Amino acid sequence: MSTSIPRPGEHLPGAAPGVDPDAVHVEVDRLIARVQEEGAVGDPAAAIGRQAELLEQAHDVLVQALSTVDKI
Repeated sequence: MSTSIPRPGEHLPGAAPGVDPDAVHVEVDRLIARVQEEGAVGDPAAAIGRQAELLEQAHDVLVQALSTVDKI
């Protein structure tokens, strides 16, 4: 028997969600570059908080991409 296994989200109407790996790379690279810029300018202690926020944003971009791929 060759019955197909349903994938999560297949039953939902509309176009299948997709992830553009290049767009994910560009966004994460942009955020990482900003992390490096924050560390190079001003008070290192104050920069840590801003760097943490940027790293969290990069993490969120990656999690969202993985979540979307997991639904495909």
